[in-house]
Amino acid sequence: MARRVAFVNNKGGVGKTTTTVRLAEALAKEGKRVLVVDMDPQGNASSMLGWVWDPTQQQPTISHAIQTAADGAARTVVQPVAWDAPYAERIALAPATLDLESRMSEAGVSGAWRRLDMALDGVDDHFDYTLIDCQPSVFHLTQMALAAAHDVVIVTEADLYSVEAAKRVYEFVVQRAPKDLANPTLTVRGVVVSALAPTALQAEQRDSIRDIFGDLVWEPAIKVRTTLAEANTDALPLTDGRVAEPRAMYELLAQSFLKAVPAP
Repeated sequence: MARRVAFVNNKGGVGKTTTTVRLAEALAKEGKRVLVVDMDPQGNASSMLGWVWDPTQQQPTISHAIQTAADGAARTVVQPVAWDAPYAERIALAPATLDLESRMSEAGVSGAWRRLDMALDGVDDHFDYTLIDCQPSVFHLTQMALAAAHDVVIVTEADLYSVEAAKRVYEFVVQRAPKDLANPTLTVRGVVVSALAPTALQAEQRDSIRDIFGDLVWEPAIKVRTTLAEANTDALPLTDGRVAEPRAMYELLAQSFLKAVPAP
């Protein structure tokens, strides 16, 4: 089984999806085989990896696999990414669309919180890491991800509301997940500071994050860069010269990841 890592925050817009996708890219450059599971109905991770929803086609998504409620159901969902890069063959995707919202209605069904774990059973055995991009909440979809995961990475921006949300996620994982999700070994492995702007206030908040989470905070903090946002929007890998700095930041962050997250 791959080492499964859930990327979480209780607040949206903090760079969680970008971190998931760009770490997958950097890990693939390191020779790691990576599966990205999109557990956010917005489907932004899927779009960043070049997947395009076509309503005229029967395209299996992670929602279908979860609905099946069977071991290994995600096998028909996992597919190559659309990037044109030499390392892209080491990245695969279980995509999502807005239909994933429908799974929320199953939250009260007995054992429904285990359905992602069931769907991935045996499917990610030949990957080194499964990175799960969670929606900005700690409700049913995120709880399915946390029940299936071995580790958690909290992504936050350097602002008060993002940090407060990060603290809520940390408390949920530490205090409730072991019992409520029957996952006693689930561990927060890191905190990523994303979209850091060059202002005194942002620097102050970054230092506050370090004070709160201590050694869990990974380096480097990811600086806000227009070229990174453009690459995300255009569903492009970080390969050309315009994105040299963002590429280097995520390659360094991948080293922090590899040090903190146990090898499978």
